[in-house]
Amino acid sequence: MKKSVLLGIVFVALVIGAVVYTTMSASSSRYRVQVCVEFQGRSNCATAAAATEQGALRTAQENACAVISSGVTDSMQCGNLNRPVSVKWLAGK
Repeated sequence: MKKSVLLGIVFVALVIGAVVYTTMSASSSRYRVQVCVEFQGRSNCATAAAATEQGALRTAQENACAVISSGVTDSMQCGNLNRPVSVKWLAGK
């Protein structure tokens, strides 16, 4: 096997390893929350994790809204205008 091919494989493996490590790192998922929302007569709950409380809340609400809204405009309205029906903080990883 050529040296350049071997170095390329090693480089790709290191990049993939770094991505997996940072994605699964406990410090990046310090806060976990379940958020339930209602929008236009529909409701949904979603769970998210993030390094900050605000990030976890925002992500969970956006995920919950994505399921019950139709289109970008509805999704933005649901996420920006509605307050969650319930917020339940879960134990971190």
